[in-house]
Amino acid sequence: QVQFVESGGGLVQPGGPLRLSCAASGIIFRFTVMGWYRQVPGKERELVARITDLGLTTIYIGSVKGRFTISRDNAKNTVYLQMNTLESGDTAVYYCNRNPPINSSWGQGTQVTVSS
Repeated sequence: QVQFVESGGGLVQPGGPLRLSCAASGIIFRFTVMGWYRQVPGKERELVARITDLGLTTIYIGSVKGRFTISRDNAKNTVYLQMNTLESGDTAVYYCNRNPPINSSWGQGTQVTVSS
């Protein structure tokens, strides 16, 4: 059974940083392209960042480019999302999953709230 467990969310002031972690199990992680996604109420979940299996290539949506960094540790089956200079528009529930996602394996996500 494929599982993804996200952690690291919380309340942060605008301009502040936050680092998310996601532990994966049930997959051969080192061969898996991974993504961080986010969702706000009433909107579809969107891909925020993506990283290839060896971590050599990353892509980001335009609104987070230059502020977010996705990385991975294949020895720990973990993917990270370093978020800097957070904005109110980044408020969402953040999820990790394979890219493309395994729809039956969405975790509970971790809430990120950017507010003063």
